[in-house]
Amino acid sequence: MSFSPINGEFGFSTQFFASVCFVILRCSTVAVLQARRYDTRTTIFSPEGRLYQLLSFCIIFILIFFPVEYAMEAISHAGTCLGILSTDGILIAAEKRNVHKLLDDTVLAEKIYRLSENITCTVAGITADANILINHLRWWAAQYKLSYGEEMPVEQLVQNLCNEKQRYTQIGGKRPFGVSLLYMGWDKHYGYQLYQSDPSGNYTGWKATCIGNNHQAAMSLLKQEYKSPTLAEAKKLAVKVLWKTLDVKLTNEKVEMAVLTRRDNKTVVEELSAAEVEKLIKEHEEKEKEAETK
Repeated sequence: MSFSPINGEFGFSTQFFASVCFVILRCSTVAVLQARRYDTRTTIFSPEGRLYQLLSFCIIFILIFFPVEYAMEAISHAGTCLGILSTDGILIAAEKRNVHKLLDDTVLAEKIYRLSENITCTVAGITADANILINHLRWWAAQYKLSYGEEMPVEQLVQNLCNEKQRYTQIGGKRPFGVSLLYMGWDKHYGYQLYQSDPSGNYTGWKATCIGNNHQAAMSLLKQEYKSPTLAEAKKLAVKVLWKTLDVKLTNEKVEMAVLTRRDNKTVVEELSAAEVEKLIKEHEEKEKEAETK
């Protein structure tokens, strides 16, 4: 039996409750649509790159607005991630926003994922979308190694994922993945490589790049400061960029850093400990104080 808030066939209390739900939902929907004036299909991002939910007590209507240009905007609200290619390795650093004393950080690496022996990535955007893409990447890398007996080339893995991302921009009823990724890896063809991919399926190779919140300011600083650094210099540069671009004070609890190097003909990926990150931050803080006194 369908509900009608007018005829009262479920009684006064139910009628009143449902009427309130209906009015709130109606007003919320009209307000959102009039304010933004964009398509209301369930596969569309809002112009601000957000997922809007209209909740009216027990009635939930979810409006998800996802054209590709708005999916790109969603990335700008995510935590900052940057990558730097050095002469003797690669570094990626990611802002951690989910900082809680009860989190077991030995189990959960919030932003940095190992894809294969030679490839690691970090993500900015919707974490649930990122988990799906990470599973795809790991599966492709494992299948390639099983089939050919060697690690998958970095660019080929990136290209596979970007083909999948691009497919989701064309299929009806689907939305783009609201995630950008930075990949660092090594292969015998091109050595150390740093790639970035966006929700449209486009990917590019970089010497240094940044995604997420305040990425434009970070890119401007990287452009000025990048001079084919060593890995040790890349660590200091990453801290400098994060120090100047994050909206909060930089601490070892708010950033993850990992480096990829080659040792004894093997690729080694190491995540910097909290003590190492803290040491880098203190060194930069001292330099900032010295610069202010001059």
